[in-house]
Amino acid sequence: MTSISQNLHSVEQRIADTAKQCGRSSQEITLLAVSKTKPESDIVAAHTAGQRCFGENYVQEGVSKIIALAHLADIDWHFIGPLQSNKSRLVAEHFAWCHTVDRLKLAQRLSAQRPEHLPPLNILIQVNISDESSKSGIQVEDLDELAAAIRLLPRLTLRGIMAIPAPESDYPKQLAVCQRMAKLYHALAEHYPEVDTLSLGMSDDLDAAITAGSTLVRVGSAIFGARQYPTTSE
Repeated sequence: MTSISQNLHSVEQRIADTAKQCGRSSQEITLLAVSKTKPESDIVAAHTAGQRCFGENYVQEGVSKIIALAHLADIDWHFIGPLQSNKSRLVAEHFAWCHTVDRLKLAQRLSAQRPEHLPPLNILIQVNISDESSKSGIQVEDLDELAAAIRLLPRLTLRGIMAIPAPESDYPKQLAVCQRMAKLYHALAEHYPEVDTLSLGMSDDLDAAITAGSTLVRVGSAIFGARQYPTTSE
């Protein structure tokens, strides 16, 4: 049975190999370990192996882990799940990043609820790049307006965009979607110098995302093993 440390090394090697093949440095790509549904002991094991960025999808589960692991002060906690307005305060008070902002009202709440003693909350705008009715995220044509509005909010820093493309097994099709996201990202970065993050790519489309220019990939089961999902949603 492989260990979390071994799994991490394998994922890091895959990232490095893919980056090399497309002429990029692996140093440009952050690995976000998606630890949803996993126990605190697994996060500690990954941290011991050198992992510092962790992503949580469920607000209360994530906050519980952040509080329990507060002694690991160098962890960078990312909220990457759908966020209901009535739980925005918990994200604003505990996380360093929120990847799933797709409406101005939510951004305004996060800004108002971000404690003054903490740095501004890092924000990624979620884009519905595959135009799926079942997925969260704004339409491509609404990105510029939302980005401009978020930049005016005092307790937030707009860092980039994020997407969860529709599942696709064909690599050229994966790459085409990822390249559309990269084009949006570069256009945004030209306007806003603080924009430096394209959160794109999971286990199944990792290679295409890196080739297209992703700067942050989200990997869970390849590090921690199969997930046990909660019986009730938040």
